[in-house]
Amino acid sequence: MRDYAETMAGFSYADTIGSQLDGNLASMNACIECCDRHALPGRIALFWEGRDGSAETYTFAQLQALSARFANFLRARGVQPGDRVAGLLPRTPELLATILGTWRAGAVYQPLFTAFGPKAIEHRLQSSGAKLVVTDGGNRAKLDDVAGCPEIMTVGGAKGRGIVRGDFSFWAEMDRQPAAFAPVMRTGDDPFLMMFTSGTTGPAKPLQVPLKAIAAFMGYMRDAIDLRPEDAFWNLADPGWAYGLYYAVTGPLALGHPTTFYDGPFSAESTCRVIDKYGITNLAGSPTAYRLLIAGGEAASGPLRGKLRAVSSAGEPLNPEVIRWFASELGTTIHDHYGQTELGMVLCNHHALRHPVHPGAAGFSSPGHRVVVVDDEMNEQPPGSPGTLAVDMSQSPMCWFGGYHGTPTHSFVKQYYLTGDSAELNPDGSISFIGRADDVITTSGYRVGPFDVESALIEHPAVVETAVIGKPDPERTEIIKAFVVLGPRYAPSPELAEELRLHVRNRLAAHAYPREIEFVAELPKTPSGKVQRFILRNQEKAKLAS
Repeated sequence: MRDYAETMAGFSYADTIGSQLDGNLASMNACIECCDRHALPGRIALFWEGRDGSAETYTFAQLQALSARFANFLRARGVQPGDRVAGLLPRTPELLATILGTWRAGAVYQPLFTAFGPKAIEHRLQSSGAKLVVTDGGNRAKLDDVAGCPEIMTVGGAKGRGIVRGDFSFWAEMDRQPAAFAPVMRTGDDPFLMMFTSGTTGPAKPLQVPLKAIAAFMGYMRDAIDLRPEDAFWNLADPGWAYGLYYAVTGPLALGHPTTFYDGPFSAESTCRVIDKYGITNLAGSPTAYRLLIAGGEAASGPLRGKLRAVSSAGEPLNPEVIRWFASELGTTIHDHYGQTELGMVLCNHHALRHPVHPGAAGFSSPGHRVVVVDDEMNEQPPGSPGTLAVDMSQSPMCWFGGYHGTPTHSFVKQYYLTGDSAELNPDGSISFIGRADDVITTSGYRVGPFDVESALIEHPAVVETAVIGKPDPERTEIIKAFVVLGPRYAPSPELAEELRLHVRNRLAAHAYPREIEFVAELPKTPSGKVQRFILRNQEKAKLAS
């Protein structure tokens, strides 16, 4: 394990690029970085398992040939370097072939999450101007209602069965295309991904990820994930979103490491089975997935105990109860990581770097980044003073975000990129996440972060998930209201609500407990699993107005 302070002090962007990407930013191709350079005989790139139990293994050499066939198809259809190609596909080998083939042709891959409906797909395709969308039979019907939909390629059954008239058949086209295609070279500033923000606080905004970001993705895999050659790695995140596409596809493959795709519904049982079957030692995912594992009790903890060397969490703050469960029940360390679609992961408790781990903190700046807390006048805040989490772009050579595509970017002020999240610097130099700026609750003159209240509630054995908001109140400005999802062995009741209120009051403070508790079957979330507190706030405002 390397020392964090020494790593930060000796960090050199040029050294990182030189060691990982041959130092030639004037001539790059993402398919070379993530496939060709690792295409040695027998070297595995993908372990895949389908929902029906079928399983396949693909080498880098096999994916190299498939990517060439797909790139030849794109060239035949007139797709030029820089054009966008969209993928509306589940976690299948065809998805990986589409991504790599798009990159090989010098084009830009655009992910479409398979849970999207036609309107969400239409917004993204129209904003990107995609020339082609690749989908499968399970998602094809959604495109019928997409205005101005580009050409469609569909992954069908055997011999193209189920292909809609007018669509290109994925495997029929792969079979007729040559298995050789010279990668189209681009520069480090050219895009290779077209992403959209998750829409947590507003409409999804487009942004382009430049090729030079691959070095930052690799750095995260090395320093925060601590991906080692002997590890079997599985990132639970869907490649339809940033964390999955950056760190289940690009990052591990760029390191020449196999990745794992499981194309099936998430459950504690399936997760345990996949971890056991493939000998997973390094796991990444979201707090939502980990909370569902905890809800599985001994049925989940028993099969997993002692098998995982390192576990990483991203997407939402990690509740302390989850950290304790992984340590006590599984005998492993889970670390919290913070990032955005616009940034990748920039604030982490790094598995591979030696530094203090502050309970409840998101961690320390990733090498090549300087993450700070600023006030409204852009003054950097001392420990203990809440403010806005920001990236000092003047001292963050690995930070690649340059603004939204075709949309005004208001988050750059002076030399800072403002994340829109509230945070607080700790005395040891770590940073604790408080919440989205809009999520912070002002009650009776106190500012309360919903994360602290949610973490206290999660510690109660009845609670599986919870979301906390500020409800408008004429006397206190806002009161704290909690929406609670109970475990299967518990039933809503006034007595349980009072028990939960007292639990939080005793755990936190007299001003920080939820004065109202509403039991719900589920919480509103983005397709990527982030809780949408603003929907709950709007519901409460509508009730008061009616």
